[in-house]
Amino acid sequence: MNRSIPKNQIKHKTPLDSDETSYMCGFGNDFETEALPGALPQGRNSPQKCNYGLYGEQLSGTAFTAPGHQNERTWCYRIRPSVKHSHRYKKIDVPFWKSAPNIIQNIISLGQYRWDPIRHDNKPKNWITGIRTMTTAGDVNTQVGMASHVYLVTDSMVDEYFYSADSELLIVPQEGEIRFTTELGVINASPKDIVIIPRGLLYKVEVISGPCRGFICENYGQKFGLPNRGPIGANCMANRRDFKTPIAYFEDKETPSKVTIKWCGQFHSTEIGHSPLDVVAWHGNYAPCKYSLSDYCPVGAVLFDHPDPSIYTVLTAPSGIEGTANIDFVLFRERWSVAENTFRPPWYHKNIMSELMGNIYGQYDAKPEGFIPGGISLHNMMLPHGPDKEAFEKASNSELVPVKMENTMSFMFETRFPQHLTQYSAKEAPIQENYIDCWSDIEKNFSY
Repeated sequence: MNRSIPKNQIKHKTPLDSDETSYMCGFGNDFETEALPGALPQGRNSPQKCNYGLYGEQLSGTAFTAPGHQNERTWCYRIRPSVKHSHRYKKIDVPFWKSAPNIIQNIISLGQYRWDPIRHDNKPKNWITGIRTMTTAGDVNTQVGMASHVYLVTDSMVDEYFYSADSELLIVPQEGEIRFTTELGVINASPKDIVIIPRGLLYKVEVISGPCRGFICENYGQKFGLPNRGPIGANCMANRRDFKTPIAYFEDKETPSKVTIKWCGQFHSTEIGHSPLDVVAWHGNYAPCKYSLSDYCPVGAVLFDHPDPSIYTVLTAPSGIEGTANIDFVLFRERWSVAENTFRPPWYHKNIMSELMGNIYGQYDAKPEGFIPGGISLHNMMLPHGPDKEAFEKASNSELVPVKMENTMSFMFETRFPQHLTQYSAKEAPIQENYIDCWSDIEKNFSY
């Protein structure tokens, strides 16, 4: 059937109308949504003729033959096939967005690092020009590893669009409110939210209230998923129902537009004569989503000892080694601390994983001074770290009554690969040269 509906009978939401009713609940679900009635074919994926004169097109996030529980794809019904959103490309320079491998010899000596928040300057920045890469790990060409970035965005993208062929993006807003208008729908995000943009999905980024600052984990490898809960069972941590995927939205605009693609660490742009956000209906399980970190339900010790931080994992991207992640996204939020006869903050340790932390708001319990909202720390594989003296003394001598840890939200991008500094993070970002000194006044208490 090729159905046409009079335009005066069609009600269609704009991004400015978007609210919680504009999302579908679930994570990894098979969704279906249409912005015009009857735009979504029923009972088949590729009818001979689609309603409204639309084109059917599949977006595959995995190999066609991936196991069923891992197979991800979405069928899109669009005004033009995406080949019409691609013309002759020219390579462009995006100097502050780096990809692995980005190993610069003798850039800075090895150590534990911490940075103050990266401040806005008086130069306008959009989503592409405002990203600053802090670390890279692995190799974008072989699709293993990651990169971590800070974004500083003051200006909306106008008739300009972007997608990454390299990576899935996990975005953690820290300041301001930002909108991702994607091929598959509209996501508004504020601090305490996270947003996942799949590899290959085209979108533009707009400022709702700014300036905007936040963190990005660029995942070169397998997609993020929920961790196996093991003996924890079916509940707590991040629940699938709390993730939200947008309903269909499209732009039918005949205006000159620019599309930029990130491919193998390089950037290429093309000029087209229309908006590429033209998916009128879609169904599938390869889609963007957002999640409120306020919905994360932490679990922990209720008698003694401090559990491994892996118990706070929100999302994990697997590697080829069972139980060892390409990336873990770990959250330290408000929670009760009740363990008896226990040193409650994170203990001193060396770790096979490399840990980049960011502070969304408040105070982190292991570092009461210096790690402020918007700040970053990096403790690479097998480099020792842990509480400073103030945190150690307080935790060692406090009365162990139940304590509510309030006004705190920090996170960790943890990877099995070493995270290499970029020229920017080593030389231009506000690195705390005296961070290593936070452990200098720890005293020897040994006696016998």
